[in-house]
Amino acid sequence: MRVEVDVPKCVASGQCVLVAPDVFDQRDEDGMVVLLNEHPPAEHHAAARESALVCPAAAIHVEEG
Repeated sequence: MRVEVDVPKCVASGQCVLVAPDVFDQRDEDGMVVLLNEHPPAEHHAAARESALVCPAAAIHVEEG
């Protein structure tokens, strides 16, 4: 699995951090998404997928494989 974020699309809602705190964080200054692990381990795959689904800006893309 590979996770990508489109930071300019991010609206700083923080849903990704709530769902997958081991994969995502937010910048202190503006709340924008920070990708912590582009290739998360298998135990975080479901949370990464859910984060992509709940992101209100569709700024998260998950590539399987």
